[in-house]
Order: sequence, then C-alpha cells, then structure tokens
Amino acid sequence: MRMLTGGGNSTGSTAPRRSRVERVLRPEWLGQTAASVCWIGSVFVYGISSEGDWLQLCAASAWLLANIAAVATVRAD
Repeated sequence: MRMLTGGGNSTGSTAPRRSRVERVLRPEWLGQTAASVCWIGSVFVYGISSEGDWLQLCAASAWLLANIAAVATVRAD
C-alpha cells in the first residue's frame, strides 16, 4: 500500500548516511590529511626563507582545509 501513496521511496530520509567519523576513518581522507600536515610541518622544519616557502605553506594549508571541509559537509554518499 505504501507504493501507491508515494511513501516507498528508498532514497528518502531513511537512506543510510556516512557519519563524519566514518568519513574521517577512510584511507583516502587519512592519507591526504597526513600528507598535508607533513607538508606543513616540513615548511616549518626547513624554515621560511623565501616567497616560495610561503607559497608551499599556503598550498599545504589549502589542501588541509579542503580535506576538513569535505568531512564537514553533510550529504549522503
């Protein structure tokens, strides 16, 4: 009877969604986040002595922020 009333949609609010913790524990996210954090760390270890070092820091920080934003967005996979 549910199909006749249009309530049988399997993509509705009962569809499973990945939680933020599940997204964070995915190997792709962990690997990219670890790489961006290491990149940021290497800039500080070797020092910021030129404009190129600042660009490296900006690029690594943007990558890290993009990874964080990907987890923060709420949407069904």
